[in-house]
Amino acid sequence: MDLKNYIRDIEDYPKEGIIFKDLTPLWKDKDALKYTIETMASFIKDKNVDLIIGAESRGFMVGTALALYTNTGFIPVRKPGKLPYKTISATYELEYGTDTLYMHEDAISKADNVYIVDDLIATGGTACAMVEMSETLGANIVGLGFVVELAFLNGREDIKKYPINSIITY
Repeated sequence: MDLKNYIRDIEDYPKEGIIFKDLTPLWKDKDALKYTIETMASFIKDKNVDLIIGAESRGFMVGTALALYTNTGFIPVRKPGKLPYKTISATYELEYGTDTLYMHEDAISKADNVYIVDDLIATGGTACAMVEMSETLGANIVGLGFVVELAFLNGREDIKKYPINSIITY
């Protein structure tokens, strides 16, 4: 299945010069969604994953579906002010600014095998923040997975010590 057929380009969003990759048509189509999750599950089938980690908000869609499909737990990584318990944080740069992500400080136990997911990797900031927090908590990061990779933005550069899988590359 060619998932590129289910991705819509939206020009100048969220700011001028950015071409936003809208995965809404992919999420809407049950066959494309199923294919996406099955493909992502194939990336981790032999990795003994304990937890899937995904960032707000589109990483939640990929992460929770993948966690259910692979019978693992899911850890949400959230934006400021969204988690009610004690947190750790990591600040990162986006292609259009900066942001900070948070994770509960007890979300991961030392030596948990974690797989980090998101819908898309662009500059790699969100992924780097999730890696940083996972490493801080002592996780064993078995890899990272993305539905879409914007390879021309070199997002994998700062996380290349880990296995990285993407279904679609632009």
